[in-house]
Amino acid sequence: MTLTRRGRPRPVDSVGWVDSVDSVDSVDSVATAARRVARSPLVRRLGGVAVLGVLVWRLGVDQSLRAVGAIDARAVGAALVLTALTTVCCAWRWSLVATAIGARVPLGAAVAACYRSQFLNTATPGGVLGDVHRGVRHGRRTGSAGRGLRSVVLERAAGQVVQATMALVVLSVLPSPVRPAPAWLGAAVVVGLLLCLGVAWVRARRPAGPARRIRPWAVWVADVRRGLLARRTWPLVAAASALAVSGHVLTFLVAARTAGSTASATQLVPLAFVVLVAMVVPTNLAGWGPREGVAAWGFGAAGLGAETGLSTAVVYGVLVLVASLPGAVVLVVAHGRARRLAVGARRAEEVARA
Repeated sequence: MTLTRRGRPRPVDSVGWVDSVDSVDSVDSVATAARRVARSPLVRRLGGVAVLGVLVWRLGVDQSLRAVGAIDARAVGAALVLTALTTVCCAWRWSLVATAIGARVPLGAAVAACYRSQFLNTATPGGVLGDVHRGVRHGRRTGSAGRGLRSVVLERAAGQVVQATMALVVLSVLPSPVRPAPAWLGAAVVVGLLLCLGVAWVRARRPAGPARRIRPWAVWVADVRRGLLARRTWPLVAAASALAVSGHVLTFLVAARTAGSTASATQLVPLAFVVLVAMVVPTNLAGWGPREGVAAWGFGAAGLGAETGLSTAVVYGVLVLVASLPGAVVLVVAHGRARRLAVGARRAEEVARA
């Protein structure tokens, strides 16, 4: 099956769904970007490996292994509860955004998909494969690959914006090794966001002629306005994102206490935000690499010991992995259901032929 664009035959993308609103260019560009993220170059993986190698060489692994051995039922239970909170909040945010842009996802299905996404992000290199998988599956279910992927990208972007805003506020108020930077960084971020919103607003206000072709950026701008900036949507999206970030910070505090840190919460919370920001860096190996490097640097610069920072990051990684295991159950159940449906479809086809 082929689609024609500008007189040239073009094969349908493997996802295979294009609706009447999205242009073929929009779907192709989003799907291509998702594939590039999922198949990022090996050098980006080597960056995370290099960071871990330097940390092991300079700090050793003895204290980190003792910290992992100190993980008890209370720490695991707290991580499971906090991860459940953050997962429900992320699912709520996704449901809000997806519904606003016309790709509705029920909250229950969103929670299961977010658990599966978190497990894949934690267990696979790059840390984004689960989100790509979630967007593609939702696109197939709703009949629009572009809209399904955009719903995931927009809700994740909203979460990162709220996290960055909370980090700037916390790092500006509480003492931390990076306290002088947030003022300048915050001003630059605000100016950049205002410029981007201004350009998007001006372009969106341009009248569209009857023969004007829908461009990919126009589709994105429209979805941002409906899904994130709408008066009924953005307060709830911001609240869900703030609760999710708070859950991640509390999980980091649990990891710090488990690793043996006796620092106060006012010392650990800024470091938690610094580590969370570092985790966004795509040069990682299933989440490992920049997180441990920044944690070791931050704890060392704050006078809490680089070894303690490394141990805290390692314990945090283990707790997150354990707390995301319900996503593995969702993945296995979904796979089994898909196999049963496929077998049933084949049998029905055989009966029809007979």
